[in-house]
Amino acid sequence: MAEVALRFVEDSDLDALFEQMRDPESVRMAAFIARDPNDREAFDAHVAKLRSSPDIILRAVTGDGRFLGTVGSFVVDGDAEVTYWIDRSAWGQGVASRALALLLDLVEVRPLFARAASDNLGSLRVLEKAGFTVVGTDTGYASARDAEIEETILRLD
Repeated sequence: MAEVALRFVEDSDLDALFEQMRDPESVRMAAFIARDPNDREAFDAHVAKLRSSPDIILRAVTGDGRFLGTVGSFVVDGDAEVTYWIDRSAWGQGVASRALALLLDLVEVRPLFARAASDNLGSLRVLEKAGFTVVGTDTGYASARDAEIEETILRLD
């Protein structure tokens, strides 16, 4: 397994992140994505907002020094949530699990919540390995699938 580390997101990461977030299989699995993953202007504006917000933790995930994605924490309706996006080439190698564990060392707020499409078994496995437990489900519109789908809600106390 690659030596996984976290660091601040750099401008030089943005082209790779944009491409990762346009990968059709990754987009399908994430399900809840930007309206148009091909809109670079909207992507740049969104990432700039994330990087400048004092209320959001956003870190680059690296494996052996190579940029592999992002992991972060943010607040929605008063609840702290975690999120991650890992390049598909690194799926199944423990990168997401290690990145999430490193993020959990940074984020002291508990409970923490996470959400994943209920059929995204890989992501659900990552969250459960980190100690998150399923607390419910919700149905929402997933723009990547142009359909209402079930989303699993998890919590870490």
